[in-house]
Amino acid sequence: MNDKKNASGGFGTALGLCMGLAIGTAVGAATGNLGLWMPIGMCLGLALGHGWKTDSQDEEKSDETESRE
Repeated sequence: MNDKKNASGGFGTALGLCMGLAIGTAVGAATGNLGLWMPIGMCLGLALGHGWKTDSQDEEKSDETESRE
């Protein structure tokens, strides 16, 4: 079995958090309601980042199974 760690690690989640926080801050500054939009941006960014990470892991798994056959 191949027990190596995923090289991307948690970069999808961290990138999603940063992007969501930046977008939430921009929207909050534009609307004058940072207290509302910063957490919304963080939550959406974390969800999207986790989705990106899961998609990349699924692609790697499918590539490994194809190379074995």
